Amino acid sequence: MTVCAQSEGETSASPCQAALLREQSIWIPEQYFSDRAIASFLFLTSFFYLFLFRRYTTMEPDEGIVLQGAQRILGGEVLYRDFFSFFTPGSYYFLALIFRIFGSSIVVARTTLVLVGAVLSSITYLLSRRVCSRRIALLTAAIVTVATLPYRFLVLHNWDSTLWACLAVYCAVRLIETSGRAWAFSAGSFIALTFLFEQSKGTGLGLGLCAGLLAVHSLGGRFLTRACIFYLAIGLAWPFILPLAYFGAQHSLSLMLADWLWPLRHYSLANHVPYGYQNWSDETRQTLFGGGSWVVRVITVIALSPCFLIPLLPILAVGMLAYWLVRMVRRQAPQWEANHYVLTTAAISGLLLSVVIGRADIIHFVYLFPLFALVLAWLIDGRAIPSQIYKKMSSGIRAYIVIAFSLFGMALLIRTIDAHHVNTRRGEITVPGKDTVVDYVQAHVSHGEHIVVYPYLPLYYFLTATYSPTRYEYFQPGMHTAQQADEILSQLSSKRVRVILFEAGFTEKIPRSWPGTPLTAITHDAVADYILREYRSCKTLQSPSEWRFLFMVRNDFPCP
Repeated sequence: MTVCAQSEGETSASPCQAALLREQSIWIPEQYFSDRAIASFLFLTSFFYLFLFRRYTTMEPDEGIVLQGAQRILGGEVLYRDFFSFFTPGSYYFLALIFRIFGSSIVVARTTLVLVGAVLSSITYLLSRRVCSRRIALLTAAIVTVATLPYRFLVLHNWDSTLWACLAVYCAVRLIETSGRAWAFSAGSFIALTFLFEQSKGTGLGLGLCAGLLAVHSLGGRFLTRACIFYLAIGLAWPFILPLAYFGAQHSLSLMLADWLWPLRHYSLANHVPYGYQNWSDETRQTLFGGGSWVVRVITVIALSPCFLIPLLPILAVGMLAYWLVRMVRRQAPQWEANHYVLTTAAISGLLLSVVIGRADIIHFVYLFPLFALVLAWLIDGRAIPSQIYKKMSSGIRAYIVIAFSLFGMALLIRTIDAHHVNTRRGEITVPGKDTVVDYVQAHVSHGEHIVVYPYLPLYYFLTATYSPTRYEYFQPGMHTAQQADEILSQLSSKRVRVILFEAGFTEKIPRSWPGTPLTAITHDAVADYILREYRSCKTLQSPSEWRFLFMVRNDFPCP
């Protein structure tokens, strides 16, 4: 193999390095000032672009889960022992640490998310640049910036785990390029961190990356020394020491393990959806496609087409994995090029598995788009696609991708303009429509008071600085069990909660959002029956998405 030396300050490839790159068929962007500068520029521009979304929210039900959990931890509660979650603990304690340092506000949490998004764009550039031109890698990273976090700009464990997954793939790529012990240790560490922030994603990533590393080691050159394997194993193990020790000391280790395994028995039934499910209601489909001129409809179809393209990318990655494995076995491709494609497509395949066994809707594909976008870069570049027909169509495909994702990103940005401002106890937010819930609750409920938001919008707890009196921030019929419903009822009756925010029309969302929910879970809701029997409605309130909430008080309390 060719070995080249690079003089200090050199910013372009020497003739010797050019020969090495031809031999390897990949580009190492970290070796060149221009690529390092572009990655830094991407980080800054992505940060400032995503900063525009920092205060905007549609009051999505999922966002408050981790936010409110972090508040409980700051109040002295212990995850799993004092409140329920089937997530691994990473995001809760990471966000609690951020709040401890910078204060508990929605702006602090969202600014952290902005930083995560900026890092994701830079990693996408560095990974795609290895086998694509600088222009295509930059375009792909820009697409990730405008189409990923803005699609679902929420403080969720999914984004944290995606960051660790991207770093794990990046370190694994550097490992096969250098056989460095530090990269082996880092790759193992980030795989473990991915699991500790989202167990399904960490499991899929670990399986995919380990399979990819094994294939590259066996078929593409034995680069994994005993030292590398040792450091990889140490990296996989050490992140688990702290949570095991902490929850063991809190006498909740068995509860933690039980909650980690809880989704295997209860999550999939209600959350199973068709592959690439869009979560659109009939009303949404009519709004998007049922009106306007044919020109408007064509533009709408193009703007929304990324929602159908993104779920196809990991399927293409599985096909490319098989293609490059065959080429590697037959020695039909340069070793380093084949190694790169096999490793990255194996990682993407493992992540695809984690989505399919959980909830395979468009949202969960977008969470992983920073890695799935590598396939998009390969499609735009075209060099990894052997078809001559594809090469003839490549110009049109490139034009479509640029136009479609530009329209898609523009639509996501436009909705933040002229939004309504709402002052909450956790900072100012902007929303797409009028929200009467926050103001009314803050006017009639004390800071820190126990209320119940039923069944599913824990973000209102966080924004109004109130707390659930139960171990649960939300209750999803068909996923949570009858025993958990009984636990909620017991705590409601014993603690004599004064106020309940009850979303009376929640059952109308179930067929669209959770089509696998058993009918009996909808028709027999013991908690809702108790609320309607023991509480009376005082005021009808409205969320920004026009969801109706009843401000209800206990029958023996007066309305405010």
